[in-house]
Amino acid sequence: MNGAEALVKTLEAGGIEACFANPGTSEMHLVGALDKSKTIRSVLVLFEGVATGAADGYARMTGKPAATLTHLGPGFANSLANLHNARRARSPLLNIVGDHATYHIKYDTPLTSDISAYAAAAQSWWHRSESAAGLPAAAAEAIAAARAYPGRIATLIVPADHAWGAANGTAEPPAPVGPAPVPQLRLDEAAEIIRAGSAALLLGGKALSQRGLAAAGRIRDGAAARLIAETFAPRLDRGAGRVAVERLPYFADWIAATLAEVKHLILVGAAAPASFFAYEGQSSWASPPGCTVTTLAEPGEDLQAALEALAQRLGVETTTPARQAPSLPDLPSGELTAEGVAAVVARTMPPDAIVSDEAITAGIALYPATQGAAPHTWLNSTGGAIGDGMPLAVGAAVACADRKVINLQADGSALYTVQALWTQARENLNVATVIFANHSYEILKLELMKTGQAMSAGETARSLLSLGRPNVDWVHVARGFGVEAGRATTVEEFGKVFARALEHRGPYLVEAAIKPLM
Repeated sequence: MNGAEALVKTLEAGGIEACFANPGTSEMHLVGALDKSKTIRSVLVLFEGVATGAADGYARMTGKPAATLTHLGPGFANSLANLHNARRARSPLLNIVGDHATYHIKYDTPLTSDISAYAAAAQSWWHRSESAAGLPAAAAEAIAAARAYPGRIATLIVPADHAWGAANGTAEPPAPVGPAPVPQLRLDEAAEIIRAGSAALLLGGKALSQRGLAAAGRIRDGAAARLIAETFAPRLDRGAGRVAVERLPYFADWIAATLAEVKHLILVGAAAPASFFAYEGQSSWASPPGCTVTTLAEPGEDLQAALEALAQRLGVETTTPARQAPSLPDLPSGELTAEGVAAVVARTMPPDAIVSDEAITAGIALYPATQGAAPHTWLNSTGGAIGDGMPLAVGAAVACADRKVINLQADGSALYTVQALWTQARENLNVATVIFANHSYEILKLELMKTGQAMSAGETARSLLSLGRPNVDWVHVARGFGVEAGRATTVEEFGKVFARALEHRGPYLVEAAIKPLM
């Protein structure tokens, strides 16, 4: 048995069931070992950022790490943007990065680089294999690091000679360690704050699971505390029949307005609200003046148990929380707008769908429109690095083959990882992609206004924020990658094409031609 085979067998023993790969010469023995695996599904991607984004989506839907396989430092560097998003989502994820043979590195050939520096930049646990014989133990350690609660990025660097060298047996990763309990003092403090009135719980991470929301709903209804979700929650189960929760807005002034009546903000797995960016002459702190901010539970603690214990302290543990009633927006007609897309999606979304949302400005109407739609799971791009929506959809579809995945996607962001369409076609993944084709970086136009640059903007500034000249033809792009596609310019057309996408077993892309807001 060589080192690569021992590593893969250790991955199998650690419960790794998927590997999103873009290998090269230094990973050929790892490819051979994956070829022999009967339990790991190996999925080829055409860009490493798709690999890490897909592994993130897979982890969010299963709670388990997937592996990625990338080629040397430059290949791994291509994956960093979506590793950033995965880290912000606190997703468990295991990167395997091939390197030159140890004796070859001294020759400083073109692909030689400091992979450990890239791993450190990703703020991940990382380890460089020290020998072929030690590779199984290193893999077991990497799996344990990835599974550290609530989830962590782990990177294992494998020199080629360790992959082809002799190894004896495999290693058994330790059992995952669960979350830490929340100190009793914090529970008592939170209960006292809620009894004082004008309190809100800001929920993040696993506090937004169905179990966490059920407990939070008891607190809301029995003790009069507001429930607010962090702006870019990694995963939120929502829709009719589930406990509804407000969403913290994106812009700081909107946040301030949302929290204007809140005197006490209690953090449950979420960070204190702050402006996404700094603006000249404006405060970065987004909580209203005089509002106290208290932490009930950190992300690495047992958020769900903390909410249940808090409900018990407040004497509302038997309260039946109100559930979201079915509610659908009116269906407009005529020229297609973002609001029209939102209405159609809300009215036709199948039960138990998974939504990967990277619609950005075009998606402002989506979240409220779908509040009372059929029950579904909502995934957000968590770290602000664009190009995550399509890869998340890939990972979610691999993880949940029996559920329809709907990718609501801004056109500019889609161009970062458009190669994901090819993987969807190759694997026949059940993904319906809606491209909001306004051919514009609308969010940057808003930022130009907020920074006071819009009034003096000339042709260069306008050109840098436009995706026109030429417009991307998304129907042809999709078909070029092997994905069926259609275009809509009216609400009526979109309803028909989107229905076709939902009925189609496999990937289907809808180009929703809408006008820019500005």
